[in-house]
This record gives sequence, structure tokens and C-alpha cells, in this order.
Amino acid sequence: MSQKMLIESDPYETRIALLEFDRVTEVHLERRHHRGVVGNVYKGRVTRVLPGMQAAFVDIGLERDAFLYVDDVIDTAAAEEAMETVGGASEERLDPAPPLAVEGEEGADLVPPPAPPPSIDSLLKAGQELLVQVTKDPLPNKGARVTTQITLPGRFLVRMPTVGHLGVSRRIENEAERQRLKELLEQIADGAGGWIVRTAGEDHDLADFVADRDYLNGLWERIRHRAESGGVPLLVHQDLDLALRVVRDHFSADFSVLWVDGEETYTRIVEFLDQVQPVLVPRVKLDREERRLFDRFGIDREIEAALKPKVWLRSGGYLVINPTEALVAIDVNTGRYVGVRNLEETALATNLEAVEEVVRQIRLRDLGGIIVLDLIDMVEKEHRERVFEALERELRKDRAKYKVLSISEFGLVEITRKRSRSNLERLLTQTCPYCEGSGRIPSLATICLSLRRAALRLRGTVGSKELLLRVHPDVARALQGDERQIVAELARELGAAILVQADAKLHHTGFDILEV
Repeated sequence: MSQKMLIESDPYETRIALLEFDRVTEVHLERRHHRGVVGNVYKGRVTRVLPGMQAAFVDIGLERDAFLYVDDVIDTAAAEEAMETVGGASEERLDPAPPLAVEGEEGADLVPPPAPPPSIDSLLKAGQELLVQVTKDPLPNKGARVTTQITLPGRFLVRMPTVGHLGVSRRIENEAERQRLKELLEQIADGAGGWIVRTAGEDHDLADFVADRDYLNGLWERIRHRAESGGVPLLVHQDLDLALRVVRDHFSADFSVLWVDGEETYTRIVEFLDQVQPVLVPRVKLDREERRLFDRFGIDREIEAALKPKVWLRSGGYLVINPTEALVAIDVNTGRYVGVRNLEETALATNLEAVEEVVRQIRLRDLGGIIVLDLIDMVEKEHRERVFEALERELRKDRAKYKVLSISEFGLVEITRKRSRSNLERLLTQTCPYCEGSGRIPSLATICLSLRRAALRLRGTVGSKELLLRVHPDVARALQGDERQIVAELARELGAAILVQADAKLHHTGFDILEV
């Protein structure tokens, strides 16, 4: 029980930190007025069908229409045919399409569909109403991603009302336990839809599964009834708030304690656990200290560090993490670490230390998509294998779905990682108004030369004996220092005295040229 969970809640936001051996590995954050929509179920209307992209846009009542890929559309006829052909519930049943992944779950041992899906325009028509669930939050330039494959997670089970499948989470590796859980699923299956045993269901008995099944069946009936009786677009079901969702998906016997700063949140968590897993209630503690929880455990400091590109390693090496639009690049450097014996041993030691911190940073920052890790070059194959084994071992701690390729001949490792919500950087920061996201702005010399060209265009039109250059203070210092020859040239070419005035209110690259 090396893990701890900290929940800090106030009227404005809820913040959650997961710790392993007292080191922060995950941070979850939700602002009260900006709740995510992942897991919500909507009744929507198809607005456009795009055969060329094999996708459709669906109006679900958000600012932008949601995006629905063909792979995420249930073919009702095919689903019914598959269930009739296979007959009965079994682990090997073929689904018409794989079910939605539940946040925090590795997923079950699902069998992929035997044939490619039909075309989007054979499944959907503009104006059609359908029930969808959000799988990915909207971004500033993209709508939410949705699926018609509804997934309802409970404490121990996942209910899949639109597909027929019984499965067990891959994170449960003991074959005897997997077989026992499959037999329990066959006992509780009621013939409608499918079920997956979550990782938290390991070692639990039939009574726990029956209670979870009855709760999820009741929830699905309420969703169906509201969808049938409501208009379009309509929010049919809203997922739990962040605190209860993280407790449901992550809190288990592996955690020694759950500290909660916020009496109302503490009460709701205790009531929730008392219904789903009473044995964990004694581990929930209400924090009454005057000093805030995140401050005492150093979480705020970790969050600030997670917004910076450079991460120092204990040895003196460091990582540079650069998220881009297309991928995340992570570079490993020896830095101040000079090693002991030779370059190869130095590279090995730095890489072994780096992969542990790389995975922690991936989880902490919630990095997703394509991640390219640039390790320090190693000549010996045995060393590369040791580093890759260490990387795989650390990645197994990650609850998100991922794939990793072996180290290439260039020392690169490619990782794909799925995430459904905005990462830490998007949640806590905004685009810089100066650089507009590029991370760079024009140099002082570039700004001074732009001002020079603008001023020279006034040649022959200046009617005053003095010109005032109003610039940012940094540019003013440059014009009075390294770039002072520009001021002298302008005075000579324009036939006017040049006055330089610093104005801190100006944009760094902005300037005014005024006759006085």
C-alpha cells in the first residue's frame, strides 16, 4: 500500500493528486464552471455526413458539433445478426465494434470485428436522431468526439448496453482468477448487452457483481426513458463529478489513505464508498489542518514544475519536454552528469534513470497522442534492451491505454498514449498573446530594423523638426545602446531630431512614430 490520494475541494475547483511512494504521479483538476463532458450521454441530431472522411457531425447542444467516426457507429442490424449467429454470452463473442474505453481501465480482452465497418452514409443520414456518449472533450479548435457505443462504468463492472460481449480487464493477469470472473459474469448476464469486469472487481464475489449489475441496469433504463421522452439536443446522463469519478475508477485496497480537504466532498465520498465498497471507508480521512493539503505535500510545487519544459534528474542529467500540435518530443541529456567509467556506461545510467522520470512526467502532465523519446545513444544491444525493459516496466503502471515500439537504430522510442480529457498544460495555461503559441517572439534587433524600415518610408513627408519614437522599454534600451546607429541614420535621412520614449504599455513588438 504505497499509494496515497489527496483531494482538495473548494467552491471554485476540485484538485486530486495520486502519489506513489510519496511522489506525485497523476494530477486531476476540474473547475466548477468548466466541467468536462467525457462520459456524458446526449440525444443528438446528425447535421452532416462526410463520406470522404467516413465521419459525421452531430449536434449535441455544445458550442461545436461533435465528431462521430464510422468505427464508433453501431450497425444495429449487424449487431443483432452477430448475436443471433454466436448465440449466448461468451468471452469469444464477436462485437460489431469495440466498446468505448473507460477512463482508467486497460480494457478487456476484446476480439476485434471480423470485417471492416460499412460506409458512414449507409449508417447515418442528415437529420437522424441518435444516442451518443462523449469519449473526448472538445478542444479550442475541435468539437467533442462521440460514439454510439454507450459504456456505463460501475465500481466493479462496465455495462455495454449496445454490444454483446462478456470480458475481463487485461490488468487482471492471474488465469485462475480470470476464469472465475468469467463464470461469475455468465451467471449475472441477463441476455441484454454486454459486461466487462473492471480491475477493481478482482477477488470480489457474486453479491458485489449482482449489486453493481442491478445499479447499472437501472441507470440504463433511466437513460433510455429520458431519451425517448425528451427533445433534441438533450443531455440525457451526466457522469459523476471529478471527485467521485476518480474515487470510483482509482481508489482501491492499494491505497493506504485518501485525504480530503473539504467537508462536503468528504461526506459525498464516504456515502458513495459506503454503497459500493464499505471496506474502504476507514481509509478516507477528513483533513482539518490550517495549512492546505496540496501545500503540505508539495503538490503545488510539482504542478508548477510540470508546466516547464526542463526536468532535472537526480544524477544531474535532464529531460526537455516539448509538446507540439503533431506529437510530444522528449529529449534525454546527460547535463551535469559526467559518469564514472566511460561514455557507454554514462549513457546507460542516464537512460535508466530517465525512463522512470519520463513515464512519471507523461502521467503527471497527461501527455497523449504520439510521444517520441530521444534517448542518449547506446552502442551495446544489451544496454538498449535493459533500458527498454525498464521503460516497459514503468509504463505498466500507467492506467491509460498505450503502445510502445522498440528502440530504433537512432535511439528513438515511439509511444502512443490515449487520453480523453485536456492535459495539465491546457487546463492551467493559455496561449501567450506575444508569441501566439510558437514560444518565440521577434528579437530586439529584428524589431529595431522593422522600426527603421517603417520610419524611412516617411522620407520626404516629414514636416516637423522632431520625430518621437514610442517603443517598448526593452526596444528603447536597444536603440540607445547596440542599435543607436539606427537613430543616427534616421535623423540624417529624415532631417529631424529623433526622440526615443519608452512605454511599458506597448506590445513588445509595437511602436509609434509621431511628429512633435
